[in-house]
Amino acid sequence: MGLLKATGVVYKPVNEVDLGPDSDEFYLRANVKAPRMAGLFVKVFTWFLESPIFGGILLYFLKRNNLIHKLVSFAELQEPPLFVPLHPYQGITENEVKCLEPDMSPPGKVQQAVDCLQSPEDVPKSPQLSFERWTILDYARAYTSGETTPKLVADRFIASVHESSSRHLQMSFFINYNVEDILKQATESTARHARGEPISVLDGVPVAIKDEIDCMPYPTTGGTKWMHKVRQCKNDACCVSRLRACGAIIVGKTNMHELGAGISGINPHYGAARNPYNRSKITGGSSSGSAAVVAAGLCPVALGVDGGGSVRLPAALCGVVGLKPTFARVPHDGVLPINYTVGMVGILAATVEDALITYAAISGGLPSDHPSITVPKIGLPLLKSANYMSSDIKMAIYREWFNDCTDDIRECCSNAVAKLSDKYGWQTVEVTIPDMEVMRLAHYLTIGSECSDSIASYLENMSKAEIGWDVRVGLSVYSSFDSREYLNAQRIRNRQLQFHENIFSVADVIVTPTVGVTAYTIKDDCLKTGELDYINGAALVRYQIAGNFLGLPAVTVPVGYDKSGLPIGLQFIGKPWSESLLIHIASALQALCKSGYKKPEVFFDMLAVAKE
Repeated sequence: MGLLKATGVVYKPVNEVDLGPDSDEFYLRANVKAPRMAGLFVKVFTWFLESPIFGGILLYFLKRNNLIHKLVSFAELQEPPLFVPLHPYQGITENEVKCLEPDMSPPGKVQQAVDCLQSPEDVPKSPQLSFERWTILDYARAYTSGETTPKLVADRFIASVHESSSRHLQMSFFINYNVEDILKQATESTARHARGEPISVLDGVPVAIKDEIDCMPYPTTGGTKWMHKVRQCKNDACCVSRLRACGAIIVGKTNMHELGAGISGINPHYGAARNPYNRSKITGGSSSGSAAVVAAGLCPVALGVDGGGSVRLPAALCGVVGLKPTFARVPHDGVLPINYTVGMVGILAATVEDALITYAAISGGLPSDHPSITVPKIGLPLLKSANYMSSDIKMAIYREWFNDCTDDIRECCSNAVAKLSDKYGWQTVEVTIPDMEVMRLAHYLTIGSECSDSIASYLENMSKAEIGWDVRVGLSVYSSFDSREYLNAQRIRNRQLQFHENIFSVADVIVTPTVGVTAYTIKDDCLKTGELDYINGAALVRYQIAGNFLGLPAVTVPVGYDKSGLPIGLQFIGKPWSESLLIHIASALQALCKSGYKKPEVFFDMLAVAKE
């Protein structure tokens, strides 16, 4: 290493770190040293970065100035590396929960989820809501009553997608959708309903799939122009086949940030996915199109993949629910292996109840996935029970971290937590979670290394001209990480997991804002090149990393809006396998906040009845 070696931090052993509220652990704010780049600027920077002469020097200073060398590369840690965040089941005792066998059929699991929900007659009367999206059960009731049919909904869906792609809107929701295939599925579903034989409440419900997940008859692009040429899609991913088994209409492949290598959703090949609450703003990513189609009313549910907040982040920016399960809870079979120890299939949904139904449909690991661990039974919270909101829940808050966001987000999220405490008597527990910025950098190094490794063989025979300029910068950085850096990142993963386990010994969940800033403006200079904005990027992923790096489940729920009318989300991070508790909490929070939900400026009514 010679002259280029930097001095690294020497970390204290985990058992010597105080996690209490009065800890002297220093909260390090992200101090990103990289300008926003797009257009000609990012092209010139890419040329220098890929240069044999200047590239190495640039990479050295980028990593040094952004503290990767100090905090990760040359750090000294006692903990051994943890390469995969697999969690042994600890036998959690849960009340008001229905447990399902993992091998139960998807329609059977969906019916069990529906049985956990309150019937319309049992829901307490509340003031007229200002805005509601149609839910899975709304579709099912409309079909059963004969108000409409899956075929009519499919016709309206196709017309609405066409309108969303018009020159006036240019929402760029989808990379691919097949009208003939959609109508075929809808016709078959309509016939089942006409016979009185729907497979489940999902029968005939439109569901969109992120273009990182295999789904016939579509190629899987991963947001690129080349992936489908070197990797064929031959079958549905397991999660998609389970939705089909329930009768869902798979309506196409949603737009995403290229290779998932960014968080804006600005894709130079397929267009910038635009936020339904303000077309000039980003959706967030990388599951950008999936969040947008749910927010815009085209589907009550969409699937995404969450490798660095890629489900929860766009869900928060677009004002919908986002659920990321525990690592290995949903099979990764049929998902592009570009972030294989941090990525998980996740759910974007109109409501918490829709997320529960979809979670029931797709969850349950395959026996061959991880034979070294026992995946527990699937727990579904009994939301129809009068007792489920009376649980004595403790919410951990690391105050300095929680407050590291815009004033609007801090105020809105603090009010939401206070509402939970006032309404249900749930307690907040003040804690310290050390080295959050260190974990962000270690996760970046890990997800970058995994992406670089997974596509290295493809890049050998491919022209760089097929890759977006912003992603080319990312791939150059990713390929610079060496074995020592990767091993230290995994030592940090082990260290952080121990910190979080200690926090969970005194609290049930950790509560945070979902993002540090609301959706920012899409500028014209990035539409053809993509964009690098590491300052906003660090703020957007600030609260996301533990869910991915440590394999923990997490959920975000819309709780309000900033002064510009852009959505704000509140996030709960749970113990491994605690999805039922997270859904329980999310449902309670939704009940307190839904009266203030607002209609987006771009919205399509698939059931043709205005809900205003």
